[in-house]
Amino acid sequence: MAKIDFGGVVENVVTREEFSLSKAREVLKNELVAVIGYGVQGPAQAMNMKDNGINVIIGQAPEFKADWDKAIADGFVPGKTLFPIEEAVKKGTIIQYLVSDAAQRILWPKIKLCLKKGDALYFSHGFSITYKEHTGVIPPDFVDVILVAPKGSGTSVRRNFLAGAGINSSYSVFQDFTGKAEERTIALGIAIGSGYLFPTTFEQEVYSDLTGERGVLMGALAGIMDAQYQVLRENGHSPSEAFNETVEELTQSLIRLVDEKGMDWMYANCSATAQRGALDWRPKFKAATLPVFIDLYNKVKSGEECVRVLKSTGADNYKQVLDAELHEMGNSELWRAGAAVRKLRPVK
Repeated sequence: MAKIDFGGVVENVVTREEFSLSKAREVLKNELVAVIGYGVQGPAQAMNMKDNGINVIIGQAPEFKADWDKAIADGFVPGKTLFPIEEAVKKGTIIQYLVSDAAQRILWPKIKLCLKKGDALYFSHGFSITYKEHTGVIPPDFVDVILVAPKGSGTSVRRNFLAGAGINSSYSVFQDFTGKAEERTIALGIAIGSGYLFPTTFEQEVYSDLTGERGVLMGALAGIMDAQYQVLRENGHSPSEAFNETVEELTQSLIRLVDEKGMDWMYANCSATAQRGALDWRPKFKAATLPVFIDLYNKVKSGEECVRVLKSTGADNYKQVLDAELHEMGNSELWRAGAAVRKLRPVK
């Protein structure tokens, strides 16, 4: 492991220099990785491993035709590298359990019966294990239980891989039956194309992930955009101006400067007026949102958010409710303006 200073705190991380792809291939040469679920993370991780020379099969319910057909379109062959879920679990030695959290709870009784002594049960989210009293996902004692959690969507995992980069991932070993669980975990992290790997626990992964998704990454970001756009529109600004000042400049300019060298560098490369205003208002936004984040983290840690997720996603009408919520967002003036702005971007 490499010791890296993260702002004064030294952490151990695993890089591709220390644990090369050739080493990962050697560790996994006798393994058959069964990727269960070809929805969000499944396609990206499966295709990246396949491109890296790892033996991969897909387990997907044929009745979910869109995902089954997508696997076929990506080159997996029914009866050879594409199987119904239980058959794939029986064939594999590493079982990547990449269906949704709600589906993991539903499928678990069938999955558990198909696990073999010495298998590795792999997750990309700590949800089912951390909240086992709600999900019922309690692995048998004769398997390794491991985690590699890319810090990005499946789309980003694949795009970054194809660009020669990688999404950073956390990793953890919850149960080491074989004595080689950590080596298996790191090899898989490298095989799926991680930029680097940093250690965590199943609990810490799910607490940080749920907080991040509800906070800065998605929930808070969308809520702040809604609020700023509304204020601008109510004060006479056009949809184009309000959208550009709220979303377009962030996504097409400023966030790229943050990605390059950090927030301070982005500030240093903006106008003096922008710098001064941002520095003055930053503590006000922190003070306003800190109580919300504290409440959010406490609800995640207590399991309240888990119960909410399982209850809502398990409802018979969940798909209709979700579609209505997404339609409301997409059909709002803010995001209709966004669609118009995107069409006006120069063709690359």
